[in-house]
Amino acid sequence: MTVRDALNSAIDEEMSADSKVYLMGEEVGEYQGAYKISKGLLQKFGPDRVLDTPITEAGFTGIGVGSAFYGLKPIVEFMTFNFAMQAIDHIINSAAKTNYMSAGQISVPIVFRGPNGAAAGVAAQHSQCFAAWYGSCPGLKVLSPYSAEDARGLLKAAIRDPDPVVFLENEILYGEAFPVSAEVLDPSFVLPIGKAKIEREGTDVTVTAFSKMVGYALKAAEILEKEGINVEVINLRSIRPLDRATINQSVRKTNRLVTVEEGWPQHGIGAEICTSVVEESFDYLDAPVERITGADVPMPYAANLERMAVPQIEDIVRAVKRACSRSARGK
Repeated sequence: MTVRDALNSAIDEEMSADSKVYLMGEEVGEYQGAYKISKGLLQKFGPDRVLDTPITEAGFTGIGVGSAFYGLKPIVEFMTFNFAMQAIDHIINSAAKTNYMSAGQISVPIVFRGPNGAAAGVAAQHSQCFAAWYGSCPGLKVLSPYSAEDARGLLKAAIRDPDPVVFLENEILYGEAFPVSAEVLDPSFVLPIGKAKIEREGTDVTVTAFSKMVGYALKAAEILEKEGINVEVINLRSIRPLDRATINQSVRKTNRLVTVEEGWPQHGIGAEICTSVVEESFDYLDAPVERITGADVPMPYAANLERMAVPQIEDIVRAVKRACSRSARGK
């Protein structure tokens, strides 16, 4: 199943199960979605529940949040999360804080979803990773799927959740196909928010990643296995809440940590993970933590510079080798 079909089926099933769920955004209806995530939904559910909007993120996001206050369950699609910056006041000040400010009287069951992070050749204004931005805000839940199983199970969980969820997809992954079990295809299938998945068990070093970088980490692990290094790969799935327990449990087994993300280094997801491990598992570390991130620059447009600005498989391989060789020298 492709990630695209996993997202489409999750929305379809949740809209069928609950008449309060509706989808709104640019091109989601007549055009079937800018990335065809909403293919067939307008025909099935009609224009009252699949709403094409003008190019006005601040406007339709505000409408979505207001309707959530009144008990509807909107799914707001951004053509890219870079455009969500037009609507960030509604996401942070209206959606994220209202449950707290109303002393729990108003819940805000809304999902903000769309592609996040770098695609290809879309330059500085369309390539940012917003995981750390939204992950720092209390009141939001932030999810970032990698596989079709992630996409399906996490999006269903997000739609059913009573709180606002920022759902960070990846454009490059939409067309990627993954094996799925019969359990994943069951309409009742849902994944828990706040729980990471160990994609690959290992004993020598822990590598954490989310979204597209999970695939890179798994490929790096295959390369490193041929050189005798056994890598454990953790797919974070949930950025907020962060599954600190699974990460620390893994580091206490492997004694080394490499974090991987596409976003900028300062105040990033890797920095938060590093802090958690230092606070809870410092005595178990045999080597300094390695952070692999995007370069600390706006994304270049030129293809050769773009490649240098985002993490590559070879960067992960080098970081793991550094972590393992440092600890060997230390002993």
